[in-house]
Parts: sequence; C-alpha cells; structure tokens
Amino acid sequence: MNIVIASGKGGTGKTTLATNLASYLALTHKVVLSDLDVEEPNSALFINGEQKQQTDKFKMIPKWNGECTACGICQEVCAYNAILQLGTHIILHAQLCHSCYACSELCPIDALPMEPVQMGVMSEIKTPVMDLIESKLNVGEEQAVPLIKETTEFIQAQYPDPVIKIYDAPPGTSCPVIEAVKTADYVILITEPTPFGLHDMSLMVGVVRDMKKPFGVVINRYGVGNDDVLDYCKKENIDVIARIPNEREIAETYSRGELLFEKFPKVKSALQNIEQHLFSLEIGVRA
Repeated sequence: MNIVIASGKGGTGKTTLATNLASYLALTHKVVLSDLDVEEPNSALFINGEQKQQTDKFKMIPKWNGECTACGICQEVCAYNAILQLGTHIILHAQLCHSCYACSELCPIDALPMEPVQMGVMSEIKTPVMDLIESKLNVGEEQAVPLIKETTEFIQAQYPDPVIKIYDAPPGTSCPVIEAVKTADYVILITEPTPFGLHDMSLMVGVVRDMKKPFGVVINRYGVGNDDVLDYCKKENIDVIARIPNEREIAETYSRGELLFEKFPKVKSALQNIEQHLFSLEIGVRA
C-alpha cells in the first residue's frame, strides 16, 4: 500500500500526519516512511532512529567535449532550452537540463557525452519499528523531480509488498508533487479550515482527480476558521476521514519534535479512523 500525504500548500501538517501515522501503523504493521520534500525534509526531527547509510545521488548531464559541426541538432531537440549553439561553440545550462539524453544520443559526432553530477543525498534511518528514507537536495539545485523519482524507485525495489509505504510529499501542486503522487495507491489531502487551506486543497483535488488517484481529506487544526472545507467536501462527494483538533498543547508538543498520538487521545482516535478507512478500501495489503 502506497500512501501519499499531500496538501496543495505548505504548513498544513503533512509532516505531522506522516510521522504520526507511520509511527502508529508501525506498532502493528510493516511500515517505511519516506520524506519526499527533498528541498527541506524534516521528518527525521520526529523519528528517533540511527542513520545506517547515506548515499550520494546523481543525475546525468551532458558535457560538451569541444567539438561541433554546427548542425544545430542539439539546440533544436532540447525542449528545455538547456543548450545554446553559437556557431561552433556550445553553451550548456546544466540547471535547465532534464536528463532526457536527446542531445547526447542525436549528436552525429558524440560531442555531448552524459556525465553524472551529484544532486543530493539519500539517508536510510532505522528505528526499532520502522525505516525512514530521507532525501535532501543539494543547495542550489533547482530540480527536485529527479531525486524524488530515484527515492521512490529505491523504496519500491528495497521494500516489496507487504509493506505500508507512507510518503510525505512536497508542498504545492507543481512537478515535484506530481512525481510523488505517481506511485500512490491512495492520497491523503491534509488541509486546514481556512480560506487559504480550502483554496489550495481544491487545487490539489483537481490534480489527484486528473491523475485518477483515490483520495480523502484530513482536516488539521479543526475548530479554527469556518465550515467551508466541510461544505466543499460534501458538495464534491469527498470523504473526510479524520479531524485533528486545534489545541495549543498539541502545537507545543509538535514544536518540541515529539509525536502526538502517544499523548493525545483525540489524535490517536483520528489515526485509528484513517487506519480503518485505508483498510476498508480495495487497495494494497491487509493486516
């Protein structure tokens, strides 16, 4: 079962839900948690474990060897404008390259061989009850998608079924989120009952519907704002599978990097509702 926790915006509680849900399910199931918010991962702040391995991750980028026949093919086939041909001189903009290999494969004189360039690191963290896979993009790297893709492929290969895989997705609705959601059996959209929360959640609803992914909504900080999120979900026939209350003590506990379900019965009850909902669906594995 591949569960992706997304939101459409930052600050709604993706990491709160991901870390608590993974830790709760790990009490009775085989679980691996992955932090795919590679630009600023922070799931490890809430999971007490030991780092077993850290691996450098690379993407392939063309490197011009100085030869050129001025045929113009490389510049023509590059859909991302990463190559500029000036006479017989080639200028490469590595940050724009999407590693599609077109320029390298189609160059008639093999003047653009692909070479590995480090884009980030992936850490494997072990706890007594579960594993955490955390990837972090190097400072200055502009593309998160390649690292997210390598991370999900690693997890799918190293953790075959039956394992519950929980992915803490990046914020927003852009390419990194799309890559994170690709492998999902089910998407949990976490939001807050505010106009901003509703607006950005509705954008994410459009994304998962276009991708034909089953999904449900968890409302965090329930009790603030208004009922517009509930009204929207009712109108759109979207399951609201849990509500996490807005309480100062919960926020203080989270700010100390502590898990919530162990201390707050209302949070544990919300996680139980999510568990029951997930295992009532015709997806993934069963207990």
